[in-house]
Amino acid sequence: MSKLPKAALSLKQFMLRQEVLKLYRTIFRTIRQVPDASSRRELRDWARADFRNNRNQTDELAIKMLLQHGNRSLKELQTSLELSGTGLTDTASHSDATKRS
Repeated sequence: MSKLPKAALSLKQFMLRQEVLKLYRTIFRTIRQVPDASSRRELRDWARADFRNNRNQTDELAIKMLLQHGNRSLKELQTSLELSGTGLTDTASHSDATKRS
């Protein structure tokens, strides 16, 4: 006879939580590609603080808006890394394209 914990998440809440965790992991994987150690540290601190400040957010619409903002920020970081030539995914695809030419 097991009971669900009082704080059991609804399916929507669970799915949103998974999206947030995926974004968090992706941001930190991308930050690892930043070549400058002080910039990496600053970006990690910024990301942690941003997620920490919104940890207790429960409004579904607010969470979705925060996810959109986080995805835009992630895309900007990835684009910056690609333009600087330090993005791992860009480097691999660029060398493949060069080989085909």
